[in-house]
Amino acid sequence: MEAHPSYQALAHVVPKYPRAAGSLFQAYNDILLVQKWSDVKVVDLPNVSRAAITGRKPKTDAILHVVPCSLAETLSFGWLKTAFTLLSDPLEIYLAITSDDASLVYYKISRGIVKPQV
Repeated sequence: MEAHPSYQALAHVVPKYPRAAGSLFQAYNDILLVQKWSDVKVVDLPNVSRAAITGRKPKTDAILHVVPCSLAETLSFGWLKTAFTLLSDPLEIYLAITSDDASLVYYKISRGIVKPQV
């Protein structure tokens, strides 16, 4: 991981959260290199023991928040509430759920009850 060009952007948080490092590395590279988001930043979330990724999808102005985690992890509502708070209470965050086979799935989590789009 340390030899990869994107590691420099992650170097300030990877040593702090080694259990979340793989998920962060995989999601960061997907967002930056595959999805080609702009204004990508890594944000330290110490109370949930990991970092998040913020940025903008192509051709959009909205800043999105992505919290990487592993499929093997157990998350709680309290954990999600803390993540929302640390990210300054956005309307939604995306969980980037990674697995051992390099699969990556994004789930949009909204605060409260949100009516689905028709």
